Amino acid sequence: MKKISLFLAMQLLHAGLYAQEKKQDTTSVEKLDEVVVKAVRVKATSPITHSNLSKTEIAKRNLGQDIATQLNFLPSVVTTSDAGAGIGYTGFRVRGTANQGINVTINGIPYNDAESATTFFVNLQDFTSSVENLQLQRGVGTSTNGPGAFGASLNILTDNIAENAYASTSHSLGSFSTRRHNLKFSTGLLSDHFEIAGRLSQITSDGYIDRASSDLKSYFIQGAYRDENTLIKAIHFAGSEVTYQSWFGIDAPTLESNRTFNPAGARFDANGNPDGFHENQVDDYKQDHYQLHWTQRYTNKWTSNLSFNYTYGRGFFEEYIDDWFAQNVAFDGSSELGFYGLSPVTIGGETITTSDIIRRRWLDNDYYVLSGTINYRDDQFDITSGLFYSNYEGDHFGEVIWSRFASDSELGDRYYFGVGNKNEFSAFAKADFRLNKTWQFYLDVQGRFISYTTTGQNSDVADFITDKEYSFFNPKFGASYTIDRRNQLYASFARAHREPNRTDFENGDPRPERLDDIEFGWRYNSDRLKLNMNGFYMDYRDQLVLTGALDNVGAPIRANSGSSYRLGVEIDADISISQKLRLQPNVALSTNKNRDFFFQRDGVLKNLGNTEISFSPSIVAGNTIAYRLTDGLYLGLLSKYVGEQFMGNIESDVSKLDAFFVNDFNAVYTLKGISVIDSVEFSLLINNIFDRDFTSNGYFFTFDDDFSNPGTITTIEGAGYYPQAGINFLLGMTVKF
Repeated sequence: MKKISLFLAMQLLHAGLYAQEKKQDTTSVEKLDEVVVKAVRVKATSPITHSNLSKTEIAKRNLGQDIATQLNFLPSVVTTSDAGAGIGYTGFRVRGTANQGINVTINGIPYNDAESATTFFVNLQDFTSSVENLQLQRGVGTSTNGPGAFGASLNILTDNIAENAYASTSHSLGSFSTRRHNLKFSTGLLSDHFEIAGRLSQITSDGYIDRASSDLKSYFIQGAYRDENTLIKAIHFAGSEVTYQSWFGIDAPTLESNRTFNPAGARFDANGNPDGFHENQVDDYKQDHYQLHWTQRYTNKWTSNLSFNYTYGRGFFEEYIDDWFAQNVAFDGSSELGFYGLSPVTIGGETITTSDIIRRRWLDNDYYVLSGTINYRDDQFDITSGLFYSNYEGDHFGEVIWSRFASDSELGDRYYFGVGNKNEFSAFAKADFRLNKTWQFYLDVQGRFISYTTTGQNSDVADFITDKEYSFFNPKFGASYTIDRRNQLYASFARAHREPNRTDFENGDPRPERLDDIEFGWRYNSDRLKLNMNGFYMDYRDQLVLTGALDNVGAPIRANSGSSYRLGVEIDADISISQKLRLQPNVALSTNKNRDFFFQRDGVLKNLGNTEISFSPSIVAGNTIAYRLTDGLYLGLLSKYVGEQFMGNIESDVSKLDAFFVNDFNAVYTLKGISVIDSVEFSLLINNIFDRDFTSNGYFFTFDDDFSNPGTITTIEGAGYYPQAGINFLLGMTVKF
């Protein structure tokens, strides 16, 4: 009933506005391409804190690294790479919030995995080569589709329709045997209405970390029809990734002595001596996306958009389970035949119950989305409302593909099987109201209704039964005050709720999160200086903070922290020193606290008081010095400083990541005037030019030792680290026809 009432209210609102529309319309006409993402984006004057990146800005450093790495120099962003060089599995945090709390959409369609809420950019290989622009909203942001934004939302718009035909080819090479090759084309508008465009890409890299290789293949194809009032886009993009696992990390002594060491796939002989590594300890996954967008303009004031999406993902990660290691180091029972439903083996009168084993853990999933929006826009109002529905079904299962002692196994037998099913319905209405040249008001309401069920077993071969339903109401409102043509003030309040993910349920009985986000800021815009200053106060109830630990598939474990908050200020600027020289500094200062955090140490539950939230540095700063020596030559020095941070919530020195300061150098030279060729562009990116040793990510864990000294409980702490590459380079060339 709540859903129906909200839907009817939105339609009545639009009906009333439609009745007020005048016959004479002087409103400027929006580009239909931009209407596709209008529902999840905000305007420059909106009271929402945000940053934009255009195709031109992205292209300067687009040499094959993942999207997360390319966002590194935006305010409050901290990025990391498992392989150490920005290719393969990467991640980013905004205001201390990790991937699970960042909503990502592509053309308004959620990209976050529905069950884990995480974004795996390794499945978007070379995707920025097909991106028109993107917007990163910090904080709760505007209402969006899919999992709620708890630290940021990233809205990606793919290539607009090209008016003229073109073709291009890009090639990159660099450190760690990195290679990137792609081909792009567009027919331009055929018969003034039709376009077909596409891209084919391959990226390979050995990675900075030992054996952390990546073999990434992808393609993107778009068919479009456009006339004055109609835009129809059929988009299909897909990719496959085979990456050698590098999410195990290393301990502190190894970080000092052999920072590129990768323990994944290690083999040992019967006496515990190292015996090489399993060659196929890989993550092997494919993902196909199909999108259909129909955008219609009825008048200069009324537009609508209808979108459909189907995503098909399937793949596995393969593991060598070493019998000696499982019995003498891990003590996890992973080499026991009984764990896989296999019978003991008797050889020469000896009963064998354990074995070296190679297993694969699979995920096979389908994701459907249907969404629609309608927009009214005149000189005073800009109102958008919409409906969203999604259905996800994921099959989780494991197979033993080899065993030294095969017992009664058959190829294809599954030792566990479980299904996760998630449905979501949401409805929203948002409005910008311009009272006069000075005041602008913003109102946004959203209802989200989620059901999540699991059946069968999880990868621990334990029954995993979940049946949850959530109903969330998320209001947002704000105002902007324009002082003069250069100065604007804004303030906003937003409430967001977010449901737990699959990993949260596997590791406990989690509660949904709630966030109240207060933002206020000042924007200054002149010919020589663009300045944004904003403050934020994010007050959480039951925030699911990272504990620092990982589960047995490398996923970060989270736990409700009760009451917590983030309080800070962000400043970013674009300063034109001259026509050739620009500075683009940014800094984020914050305090991030769990209130009255409880922890059981040495068998005693203790109140630690207010503690630092994990992975939340109090200072994150960046700067770009951009110098255009000539019309064809761009030089850039990009700097990033990230303050020290804790990987857990108990402020243990064992969990501390040191601060780091790294610098990259970027050069782009464009050559034009060549017969037949439109342009040739040469790009150089030297990362970490001062060759600093640094670590941007890791994990922290504790366990209670009650066996070394019977009758006494001692809490043991440990940590792992993901070192990032020293000085390394990428060199590229793009030829455009």
